[in-house]
Amino acid sequence: MLHRTVRHDQGCLRRPPAPVRLGLAAVLASGVLLTASACSSSAPATLAPTATEAMPSASPTETLLAESADTYSAVGALVEGFPSDLVPVPEGAEVLVSAAEPVDGSDLVEISLNLRSAQDAPGLLEAVRAPLVAAGFTEAPVGTPEAGLAAQSTFSRSDGTELLVVGVLDRDGERTLTLGGQVRTGS
Repeated sequence: MLHRTVRHDQGCLRRPPAPVRLGLAAVLASGVLLTASACSSSAPATLAPTATEAMPSASPTETLLAESADTYSAVGALVEGFPSDLVPVPEGAEVLVSAAEPVDGSDLVEISLNLRSAQDAPGLLEAVRAPLVAAGFTEAPVGTPEAGLAAQSTFSRSDGTELLVVGVLDRDGERTLTLGGQVRTGS
């Protein structure tokens, strides 16, 4: 799972003033009433498409991922700039997705890593824990992981400025590790 931080400089949606909300509600309510009264019929509903309606069909060449390259993420490999010295890929693990994006106006990098491994959940978490603790991160283990997770922990450094959250899902004999947060590279 990839996490993206919403930055305050990107703007936010604001709730319209009360008179505008009431006006919108009235317009929507009248539209619903008009639609409901115009659609009443004793004829049964037609569920199958007619001959004139085109049925969308799946194309065998369609891909699930966007074809445009993203500078800050990679599928199946570590993206350039990912701090692999700080967060190395555990031996035998398969990288699913990785990301490393500089945080504007700071020396931080927002990173995420999703990988799959046959290693057990405690061993997989330890493979991530050891280099982080050696680099000065403090672990705050979660006593009871969130529902569905076999292991979960949080690591912080620099008074919490650098923060990584790690979760391990255990399903069908494989573990999926998801790691995300912000770190300084080269420290």
